[in-house]
This record gives sequence, structure tokens and C-alpha cells, in this order.
Amino acid sequence: MTDTTAEAAAISTAEVSDATLNAATDMDAVTLRVGDLEGMTSYYSGALALEPLEERSRGSEVHRVLGRGRTPMVRLVGTPGLPAVDPRQAGLFHTAFLFPDAAALAATVYRAAQDPRSRFSGSSDHLVSEAFYFTDPEGNGIELYVDRPRDQWSYAGGGLQMGTLYLDPNAYLQQNLTEQTLAGVGRAAGKVGHVHLQVGDIPTARAFYIDALGFETTVDTYPGALFASAGGYHHHVAMNTWNSAGAGPRAAALGLGDVAITVPAREDLDALASRLVHHRIAFADSGRDIVLRDPWGTQVTVGLPGADIDDVLSR
Repeated sequence: MTDTTAEAAAISTAEVSDATLNAATDMDAVTLRVGDLEGMTSYYSGALALEPLEERSRGSEVHRVLGRGRTPMVRLVGTPGLPAVDPRQAGLFHTAFLFPDAAALAATVYRAAQDPRSRFSGSSDHLVSEAFYFTDPEGNGIELYVDRPRDQWSYAGGGLQMGTLYLDPNAYLQQNLTEQTLAGVGRAAGKVGHVHLQVGDIPTARAFYIDALGFETTVDTYPGALFASAGGYHHHVAMNTWNSAGAGPRAAALGLGDVAITVPAREDLDALASRLVHHRIAFADSGRDIVLRDPWGTQVTVGLPGADIDDVLSR
């Protein structure tokens, strides 16, 4: 990774670009390092109805992209021999897969619940969304969710209102699952809606993800957690210390390999580069994306939209 902090002297504080990400910022496919590539491919195909789209070998590693239609949603990198996911370390809390409506969500939840390799860990009405939680066979958290329309979101004291209310999974499926949607579950759209991370402490996470990357705080009233977004979304990223308080830099292990974010134009990458130089954060700039690491060693890629599957495989 190229250290560009030496350029700081050439860019004055007055020249630092806008402090926040473009409102049209979105999330892209998450990368997971896995020990059993075939087993994990089978799981994400069977439980979440994601289809293998393309793969590439890079040295001893095999990179495989899965998604819905031609939308990449997860890249699995076969790296056998690495230590298992440690739930106490910094890294992934869950990848949140967003679906277009309750029927598509219900069909995917039913598929995931029927797979004996899934571990169901709960469901919640978050006021802005309805969500169901699972853990994959290698310990990576998964959220399956649908958003409520934005005109139904509530605000108080200038802050977005989010909650954790009980959501009956059986009642939800009874109300929203049909044979037709279940039969066509793999044809329903889906994408990564947000990524929830485990970090060592919230102030350091805030300095990186908000002050430097440019997300805006949406909710900071939950103890040990911070939610942030671009464009007023409820959150594109979240950070918590519930299991990982005090964690230091990540050691090489299975689990989260890359958090991918898209911004609309090269000008947005230029603005990000200026912020990173200002904050003395090292990064690499390929022209189409900027790659850097958070304070715990998690790789973050911020790139332009329209990336094809080859672009995902090249990260």
C-alpha cells in the first residue's frame, strides 16, 4: 500500500475538500476469507440463494463472487490454514443484505432458516427496518433486512429514531411468504445495504469512519455503538465494542477481508484523498478506487460505481 502522507505538506488545511461523502454513496460486495471455499459457497448458494457469478485464482488463493442476477453481494476468498474467526477481535459483526420488499426478505429468511448449517440469532423491528440475523458456518454474522419507506422514519431532537423491538419470525413469514416468492427467491434483487463492524473503541472509530472517510453520524445513543451513513440513510456502516472492547490490530485470520463502498464520481475520490492526506492516513489510489485500512487493520475500498465482477475480483 502506497503511503501518501508525505504529500501532506503540499496540501494545506484550507484546500481540504468537503468533509462528507456524496449523498449517493452506496455499499458493494463484502469480501470474506474462508477456510472451506466449497462448503461456504454451498452455504451462501443454498441458504441465501446467491449464485456463483465468477471466480479467479490468485496464487494459491481462489476468489469467488456470488450474488443475485449480476449484482455481486459477497466475494469468498479460499484461504485454508488461517485461524478461525475470533468473536472478541475487531472485524465483522455482520454483513447486512438488503432486499426490495417483505416478500423477497421472507423467502430468503425461510431459505436460511431451513438450512441446518445456519444459526438463527434473532429478529428485530428497528423502526427504520425489519431484520433477521444468522451466523454462517465459519462464524460470520449475517443480517437479512428490508427498509421501511423513509417517510415512515421518525426523528427527535435532530436524531434518527432507531429501536430494537421484538419481531415475531413465524408471524412475519406467515404474513409475507408465498409459494410464488419462495419458488423465485433467487430471482429477487438483493445487495449489501450496510456493514456492521466490531472495533476496539468508539472514539477511534469515529475519527476514522466519520472525520476521515466522511460518513455522517446518524445514531450515537446506543452504549458502545455508533451508526453512520451518507445521504441520510439510517446507516451504511456501524461500529460496536460489545464483544471487542479494547481489541488491537487484527491478526491474519478468517473472516472479513474487505469493506467495499462506492461513490458517484472521481471528484468524490479526490475529495476523499484530500481528507485522508489531511488526517495523515495512508492509502493507495488506482484511479478507480482508493484502498486503505482502518485503525484495526480492516481493509476498506472506496471505488466508482459500475464496477463489474472483474473489478470485484481484483480487489
